[in-house]
Amino acid sequence: MVLSEKELAFIKAHGQDDVTRLLLDAGKYAGLDIPFLAEQIAARRQVKEKLPVWAAQETIIYPAKIAAEQCSSEQTALYKAGLITSDDRVCDLTGGLGVDSYYLSRKAKSLIYVERFPHYCDAARHNFQVLGCKNIEVVNEDSRLYLEHAPDVDLYYIDPARRGEGNRRVYALEDCEPNLVEVLPLLLQKAPRVLAKLSPMADISKTLSLLPGTVAVHVVSVRNECKELLFDIRREKMTGNTLIRCINFDTRGNQQIFDWQVEEEQQAPLQLADSVKRYLYEPNASIMKSGAFKCVAQRYDVEKLQVNSHLYVADTCLSDFPGRCFQVEKVLHFSGKLCKTLAKDYPQANIAVRNFPLTADELRKRTHLKDGGDIYLFGTTVGKGDKVLLVTRKLE
Repeated sequence: MVLSEKELAFIKAHGQDDVTRLLLDAGKYAGLDIPFLAEQIAARRQVKEKLPVWAAQETIIYPAKIAAEQCSSEQTALYKAGLITSDDRVCDLTGGLGVDSYYLSRKAKSLIYVERFPHYCDAARHNFQVLGCKNIEVVNEDSRLYLEHAPDVDLYYIDPARRGEGNRRVYALEDCEPNLVEVLPLLLQKAPRVLAKLSPMADISKTLSLLPGTVAVHVVSVRNECKELLFDIRREKMTGNTLIRCINFDTRGNQQIFDWQVEEEQQAPLQLADSVKRYLYEPNASIMKSGAFKCVAQRYDVEKLQVNSHLYVADTCLSDFPGRCFQVEKVLHFSGKLCKTLAKDYPQANIAVRNFPLTADELRKRTHLKDGGDIYLFGTTVGKGDKVLLVTRKLE
C-alpha cells in the first residue's frame, strides 16, 4: 500500500477543496480512486493539529477518515508512553490507525500491533516504515482469537471500540468491543499489567468496581477538554487506595496535575463559603470529571460556593490552582429585570453556568449579550439557593 506520485500530486492540489464536491466530480479524474483520495484529504485535515509528526509525513496512508477522528492526539499518546519503561514488551490489542502503537513503541523494548481489519494492517505496516519504526510487529487477527495463542508480554494496551450497531456511540464497558470485563482475566494471565483507554464519558466509580486490580486512573484533558480515561490494572494489586491522577495540558502544553485518592475525597470536610469572595476558581475538566470536589477545596484552602455549584472562592490569589482563576468584580442577583438591562453595562461577555436554571445559550438569549471580550459571566447558585450572575475577569 503506497501512494503513487500521481495520487500524492492530487492530494496536494486538492487539499483545500470541498471533499463532497470532489466525490461528485469523480468522473472528471480518470484513473484515480477519488473516494479513497477524498478520504485521505479529509483525514489529513483531522490530524493536522492533532498529530503534527504524522501530518509532516506526506506519504502516510489513512485507512479511514473515522480512524483519524477517533485516534489519540500526539499529546495524549506521549503521555501514555510515559507510563511504561524501556524494558517493556507491549501488545496493542486494538491497533486502529496505530498512533498509540507508534508512540508506545518509541519507549518500549518491542511492540505487537494487533488489528482485525486487513487494510488497517496494510496501512500500519507502510506507516510504521515511513516513521522509522523497527520494533513493531503487525498482526492481522481478531484480538480475542489472538489471545488464545498470544505470547506473554509485560503490558497489554487496549482501547475498546465504542461504536455499536448503526455506528451509534456506546460507553458501557459491556457494550464496547472487545468487552474488557470479559477478557481482563485472560489478559492478566498473560501479562502482569493492562493499560485500558476508556471513553471520557465512562463513570469512574462504576468502572472501578468492574475492573478489580486497578491501581491508578489517569483522567487526561487537553485544553480543558477531557479526552480519555486510562485505567492502570495490575495482576498483583499494590497496597493502598487507587490513585486518581487528573492531568490537563494547557494551551502552552504545560501540565496541571492533581493527584488524589477516593478515601481522601470521602473523608474531606465540605468547605462552604458564606459569601462570594475576591477570587473565583473553576477546577479544570479533569478534576471536574474525577469528582474531587472536596479534596481540591481542602488542598488549596478555597471554599465552595454551594454544594452542587463546583465553583470555589477565596480572598487570596492562587497562581498554582489547577484550573482557571478569575477576579470577581460584581455579584448580581439574577432576575428577569436584570436580563433586560444587563447588556447596557456589559454588551459583550463570555458566559458559563454552573448549577443554574438556564443553559449558557439560554442565558445569552435572555440577556442579548454578544460573545467574547474580557468579561466572564458565571451564572450559578450560592448559599441557600440564591441565583446570581458573577461578573469576573480572567487572571493569567
